[in-house]
Amino acid sequence: MAELGSKGVTAGKIASNVQKKLTRAQEKVLQKLGKADETKDEQFEQCVQNFNKQLSEGTRLQKDLRTYLASVKAMHEASKKLTECLQEVYEPDWPGRDDTNKIAENNDLLWTDFHQKLVDQALLTMDTYLGQFPDIKSRIAKRGRKLVDYDSARHHFEALQTAKKKDETKIAKAEEELVKAQKVFEEMNVDLQEELPSLWNSRVGFYVNTFQSIAGLEENFHKEMSKLNQNLHDVLLGLDKQYSGNAFPVKAQPSDSTPAKANKSPSPPPDGSPITSPETKTVNHELEPSTLEAPGASIPKSPSQLRKGPPVPPPPKVTPSKEIKQENIISLFDDNFVPEISVTTPSQPAEAAHAGAEAAGSEAAGGAETSKTEADSGSTSLPAVVVETFPATVNGTVEAGASSERADMPPGFLFKVQAMHDYTATDSDELQLKAGDVVLVIPFENPEEQDEGWLMGVKESDWIQHKELDQCRGVFPENFTERVQ
Repeated sequence: MAELGSKGVTAGKIASNVQKKLTRAQEKVLQKLGKADETKDEQFEQCVQNFNKQLSEGTRLQKDLRTYLASVKAMHEASKKLTECLQEVYEPDWPGRDDTNKIAENNDLLWTDFHQKLVDQALLTMDTYLGQFPDIKSRIAKRGRKLVDYDSARHHFEALQTAKKKDETKIAKAEEELVKAQKVFEEMNVDLQEELPSLWNSRVGFYVNTFQSIAGLEENFHKEMSKLNQNLHDVLLGLDKQYSGNAFPVKAQPSDSTPAKANKSPSPPPDGSPITSPETKTVNHELEPSTLEAPGASIPKSPSQLRKGPPVPPPPKVTPSKEIKQENIISLFDDNFVPEISVTTPSQPAEAAHAGAEAAGSEAAGGAETSKTEADSGSTSLPAVVVETFPATVNGTVEAGASSERADMPPGFLFKVQAMHDYTATDSDELQLKAGDVVLVIPFENPEEQDEGWLMGVKESDWIQHKELDQCRGVFPENFTERVQ
């Protein structure tokens, strides 16, 4: 029996709620059609507008504050890695090593303290401030429903009073329902009329306290950090003074103390062929300075006179060939070329050289004939430096790959970025990033929704797996990434 009674009460309550919803819906339709008047309070409506504005501003401030804290944490990690690098390169016998270690420790503690105080004095205060809005928002919505109930009861009572056949019992009951609805509405209305203006005015003090706390924390942080930087500057200045008189020789630079073996001619190969023969000579890019002295050539006295242009990267190794294209021979006496090469005896037989000639192509015959003429005349010829160009198929492969990759990108794809730091998403529309994640950047559907410093994209791994933007795309802070393509 108790269960039946309980079920009966529950069923009755459900029926009552359903009836209320139907009555409210009917009343709203009549009000929109202009067939029923609506009780309005312009002052309260203004308070509601202020409330919604205050909630929107607070939510944005909370989001930006979380982004700021994430940036502080990322900067802390970057600073920590930088000081660790300094500790690794600072050699034990250098003065001030202990000081640099202490500065690095204090640097880490200062960043940690700064981040924690921002959380305690700004973020937690922000969370507490926004915590009161959901309850008030719920009460505003309930007040609106009670206002509809009041209007409905008032219209019902008025309809019974103006009816031709009056039923005093129904009129009395309708009047009782009207008084009850009016009382419930007015109680909620009075409370909100007092709370909403007070909440609106409290925003000024909250914003002042929040930004004063952030500014004060930043000021103290930068003061302490400047002291550490000054200490580090002094330590490194002492290191510079102690070692500033030391010379730093360039090992690749030829010096006056070069052994006499540089003037020695290379030994002929075991088969007795001349070293100037283009069929057997090998190009080596470490030519001794003495071998540059050829008849009729004007050669600078020191390597510094050769270095007029930018340094030239070493050419790729090639197989020597009989046939060398003339335009691929670089003059050793050009002012813009600084080789450090030497001629050595080849180890490969003439057959390998001939195979290399076939791979190089028949277009290089002119250069080989010139070298052979010099060899037959018995003159001492200088080695030719051969520059190998990359095959066209390499570029073709890259271009084809890039084209296919572009075709496989999401619609509107702009470019790729890679996450340099971890980023924890704070809203459902944000991407969760780990350092190293590749993100495909796409445009916003509505450009007006894009906030400064934020990009829209989809993680490459999610796009490859799902191929759906609606489930995978989201916004992320641009300063946490680096453009890679």
